[in-house]
Amino acid sequence: MTVLTQVTAPAPAKGITALGLRKAYGDKVVLDGVDLQVPEGTVFALLGPNGAGKTTTVQILSTLITADAGHAQVAGHMLADDPDGVRASIGVTGQFAAVDGLLTGEENLLLMADLHHLSRREGELRVADLLDRFELTEAAAKLASTYSGGMRRKLDLAMTLVGNPSLIFLDEPTTGLDPRSRRNLWDIIRDLVADGVTIFLTTQYLEEADQLADRIAVLDGGRIVAEGTAEQLKRQLPGGHIRLRFADLRRLDAAARALGPDAVRDDDALTLEIHSDAGVSALRDLLDRLDYAAIEPEALTVHTPDLDDVFLALTGRPNSQKESVR
Repeated sequence: MTVLTQVTAPAPAKGITALGLRKAYGDKVVLDGVDLQVPEGTVFALLGPNGAGKTTTVQILSTLITADAGHAQVAGHMLADDPDGVRASIGVTGQFAAVDGLLTGEENLLLMADLHHLSRREGELRVADLLDRFELTEAAAKLASTYSGGMRRKLDLAMTLVGNPSLIFLDEPTTGLDPRSRRNLWDIIRDLVADGVTIFLTTQYLEEADQLADRIAVLDGGRIVAEGTAEQLKRQLPGGHIRLRFADLRRLDAAARALGPDAVRDDDALTLEIHSDAGVSALRDLLDRLDYAAIEPEALTVHTPDLDDVFLALTGRPNSQKESVR
C-alpha cells in the first residue's frame, strides 16, 4: 500500500523581500535595481542623503506608488498580486505627523478605529490601551493642535497601531524632534519589536540607526551601496586607532621604544597613537608589551570608525542631520 504524504507549503515570510526595484520619473532614475531582505520581527534601517530614494522605496513597498520594474513580497503578500493584503497588514508613519489638529487625541484614535471597521466597544478598548501605552491618557481630551512635537509623533504612531499591523514603515519619524522626545520614541519602537512587529525605518540620524537597527542598508544614487549590521559597516573602514597618554617625556620615550615605529608620537600632548582595528586581541597585545617593559600609561582611549565615517565614505558627503548636543 502506498502512503501519500501531504507536503505543506511553507508559510510566506512576514517581513520584506524585494528584488530589482526600479523607479524613474522621466530621465531621472530614483531607484536603480534595489534588493532588500528584512526578516520578520527586526528593525531594518535605510540610510541615505536627501534625494537618495528612501521615501520612494517606502512608497513602493507600502503600495502608495508602483515600481517600474522588480517585485516584492511585504508582510506575506505579493505586492503586485495582493496590494489590499499588504495594506491590511502594514502601518505607515511619514515624516510629518498626520494627525487632525481640530480633533482631540482620543478622537483621532477613534476615527482610525472606525476606518478599520472595529466595533464601538473594541475600538474604545483599543484606543484606551494605546493612550495608556503612549502616555497620552491625560492629554486625550485636548485638541491635537495643542500637543508638542513629541506628543504629536506619539499620537501619529499610536494611530498607525490601531489596525494592529505586523509591519510598520517609519519614514524619518523623529525629524524635528528634540533629543529627549527622539529617545522616548526609540523606546516605543523597541517595545514594538519585542512584541514581534517588523520595523522598516528610514532616517538621516545615524545614531538612530546605530541604536535601533538589526541591519542597515545605505542607499545612494538609487542603489544599495552597502548593507550589514552597524558593526559590520564600521569594520569596512580603516582608521581605528588606540591612543595612549603618559605622565612625562621619560615614560613616553620608553613606551615609544617598546612599541616600535608603528607608534606615532606627539611630544606636546605626551601621546602615542597606534593604528589598529582596536579589537580586544590588539588591545591585549599592546598592554602586554607595555607591561613587559614596566610602563603604565596615564590614559588610554580607543577610536573606531562610526556611522558618520561610513556615511561619508560611502556617499562622498557628511551626514547633514547630526544631533545637537545639549
